[in-house]
Amino acid sequence: MTKLAPALPIEVDSETGVWTTDALPMLYVPRHFFINNHVAVEEALGAKKYADILYHAGYKSAWHWCEKEAECHGLEGEAVFEHYMTRLSQRGWGHFITEQIDLDAGTARVRLENSAFVYQLGKVGRKVEYMFTGWFAGAMDQILAARGSSLRTVAEQTQSAAEPGCDVGIFDVKPLTDTAR
Repeated sequence: MTKLAPALPIEVDSETGVWTTDALPMLYVPRHFFINNHVAVEEALGAKKYADILYHAGYKSAWHWCEKEAECHGLEGEAVFEHYMTRLSQRGWGHFITEQIDLDAGTARVRLENSAFVYQLGKVGRKVEYMFTGWFAGAMDQILAARGSSLRTVAEQTQSAAEPGCDVGIFDVKPLTDTAR
């Protein structure tokens, strides 16, 4: 295994200790700490309820992040989505690969390799990366809104590397309908 220095810019305020990347405040915590907290909340609330809460919070956060990053780097359209996948990958959540994206149709497919959740939890026989799902719809919708489109989307995790017979996670983004989410 080759080790690399972080590929994303990290600045630490010498007075406050606040970490920033591209002028956005960040937290740096051990993976086990984050996932143990995540699992504890899931056990208390139930996976479905927790997934719903995280979907909406993640959607809102992805929208904000994409808006700020597009402005900071002068990005638009698919370049914003690709930048988001790159930064998520660089922050240790896993390796996010855009397999398909069509802004006009409001669709995307993201493949997740090397999931932090699967590394920590193992093959538990169910989808464990549901926290990411709202991120993809939030990113897509921010990009669509910036283009002047009223189209909105919904995302769904269709497989996880934590499930039997699966080596990667898959997330699909599609147009929101009256019956979706």
